[in-house]
Amino acid sequence: MIVFALQLLIAHVIGDFVCQPNAWVLDKIAKGHKSRYLYIHLAVHIVALAVLLQMDYWPVLLIIGGSHGLIDVAKLRLMNHVNHRWLFVWDQLAHLTVIAATVLAYYPVQINWTEVYSTHLLLLVLALLMLTSVVSVVMKQVMSRWSLDEDDATDSLAEAGKYIGILERLFVFGFIILDQWQAIGLLIAAKSVFRFSDLSRAKDRKLTEYILIGTLLSFGLSIVIGLAYQYAGAYWMK
Repeated sequence: MIVFALQLLIAHVIGDFVCQPNAWVLDKIAKGHKSRYLYIHLAVHIVALAVLLQMDYWPVLLIIGGSHGLIDVAKLRLMNHVNHRWLFVWDQLAHLTVIAATVLAYYPVQINWTEVYSTHLLLLVLALLMLTSVVSVVMKQVMSRWSLDEDDATDSLAEAGKYIGILERLFVFGFIILDQWQAIGLLIAAKSVFRFSDLSRAKDRKLTEYILIGTLLSFGLSIVIGLAYQYAGAYWMK
């Protein structure tokens, strides 16, 4: 089952990413289903599947190839009506859903709901929600007591600080789980290098202090959540 799933995923990656030049994408967007590159693109998928599956599973070639063509045509028709980022996400989810359904059709599996709702997995979900959503709100509330005159929302990407914070907290959490504490120090150092220009042009200590408070608070909460996850997991696994 795992080998079969990997073969389908590799074929998808080869067809959708490795062997699809940007010129093909632009031509498909301009001409829609009339673009010859749409059919070349589908042929690449089918050839990759045939090679990886070693000419076995002929129905899979028809299922994956046919569904891929329908999904791509639907994507092209929606191109001017749906945000392109969301369209890309839904397009990939549709392809992966077909792949998953194909794998399950050939290799049915029974879902062990006891494992799905296990204490360890629920703790992980809670920790990830805390790191992404809860801490973001906490950070916003704490940092809102200070305002900097030089702050201008037009000078930065929309909500960039929020997403940078989420990513750094996820990295810290991952490093704690992997017991790689030295990597957290490297992450702090890397962030300091990137923010050096902000600190060097500050007229006073306000910006420096603001950045330090935000960084230390974000890293501190990440470490607390990471350690709490580890200790809680170890306690319930006894």
